Amino acid sequence: MRTDPFAAHESPTAHDPLPTHDPLPERDLIALLGPLLAAEAAAEASGGGAEAGDLEQAVWLRLLERLRRAGPPADPQLWLRRAIRAEARRSRRTARRETALTCDPADAGRHDPERLALVAVHRGALRDAVRRLPGRCPGLLAALLSPRDPTYREIAGELGISQGSIGPERSRCLGCLRRLLATEVAAG
Repeated sequence: MRTDPFAAHESPTAHDPLPTHDPLPERDLIALLGPLLAAEAAAEASGGGAEAGDLEQAVWLRLLERLRRAGPPADPQLWLRRAIRAEARRSRRTARRETALTCDPADAGRHDPERLALVAVHRGALRDAVRRLPGRCPGLLAALLSPRDPTYREIAGELGISQGSIGPERSRCLGCLRRLLATEVAAG
């Protein structure tokens, strides 16, 4: 057992206690806190959804700022544990406040008159194309496009067909619609 783990000729290990009476040189402090910081960051990250590397980086920055401003903490291990928990809390608060971007910011003006007019024209063209389809396709696709969103059972009852034939019929009708719209786009 070594009596002075911080002697110049010996390198400290992760099991050596940190003295609270003598401030450590910065590189020794960083070397000794590295394993503890990695373990604490991994533990906090797993419970809070933050990245362990991000937490480590934030705490290293805090430590370096503190070393420049006020010198090393009196109890570096306690300081590190408090700092990592504070960073984890800050990260969780930030994550709660942030909202996911669900659409392109340029698309935020969904209610502008030009966009509404284009949507109405496209819907009208789609409905016109659906009406020109052969057989039961117009009724089936109109039911599927209905804003009341009926179930297959309701559609089958409304059209007088079996519920099991809706899927294959829908597939055939959509194929017809694709071909019809492709020829119109090519012609137009």
